[in-house]
Amino acid sequence: MKLANAPCSWGILEFELEGESPDYTQVLDEMSSIGYKGTELGDWGFMPTDPSLLRDELEIRKLSLLGAFVPVNFIDADAHTLGEETALQHARLLADTAGDTPFIVLADDNGSSEVRTQNAGRILAKHSLTTKQWDVYSKGVNRIAESILNETGLRSVFHHHCAGFIETPDEIDRLLELTDPNHVGLCFDTGHYRFGGGVPIEIFDKHADRIWHVHFKDCEPEIAARSRQKECDYFKSVGSGVFCELGKGEVDFPAFVVELQQQKYDGWIVVEQDVLPGMGSPYDSAKRNYEYLKSIGI
Repeated sequence: MKLANAPCSWGILEFELEGESPDYTQVLDEMSSIGYKGTELGDWGFMPTDPSLLRDELEIRKLSLLGAFVPVNFIDADAHTLGEETALQHARLLADTAGDTPFIVLADDNGSSEVRTQNAGRILAKHSLTTKQWDVYSKGVNRIAESILNETGLRSVFHHHCAGFIETPDEIDRLLELTDPNHVGLCFDTGHYRFGGGVPIEIFDKHADRIWHVHFKDCEPEIAARSRQKECDYFKSVGSGVFCELGKGEVDFPAFVVELQQQKYDGWIVVEQDVLPGMGSPYDSAKRNYEYLKSIGI
């Protein structure tokens, strides 16, 4: 297993947010200096979109490009065509740039639903998709993943995410049931799973064969509890630090690593400590996260 980080740990998020974030040269320099060996792409345009330039920027820092996060409004059938075009744009760049075989990380258009954003971390059945919506949603995921594979040869993983329509363990189960296991894997995120009501280690009892990509994120239990009690929305919870540094929350990473090893997982572990622009010192947090993972044997 190899360690990577992602631009979201430096406040480079898919949402339209206020505040300044560092440019890609600073982020890649800091990742590399800490010891990480890979990165995900970040928002389109954050890093160079010219394959040769992007390849050069990665090679001089000895970093691999291992994925690109692509949010799609899957609940709306009319949005699937644009989502497919966007995903293929990312996939072509990755196919032309990356040496290792990267993933397209499909996700919901997180934060676009007021109900889901307001109730992140405390989703109830009444907030979930209807049978008809599930049909539209899953067909969109299948369609885009198949298109990506057919055109570029890249595989897709779906990233469950708080403030989106696939957050809770039951919702993840349903999506995986409705999607083609040959085309759609799971990008399993330990922090989003915990804040969404699940116990990360239990994912192996249900979906070990669908876990193709892993994000390591922690969840601070007291902040999560306060967020639920005060009915904070997703962004307030993140701004309060619900996704804390690794080892400072309630995710049992040593046990999770052991299970990954037993499952013979040989992919990347991508550290993601979602922060809003201007929160803390991303470099210092990324360094402590790296040192923590080394301390538990990665």
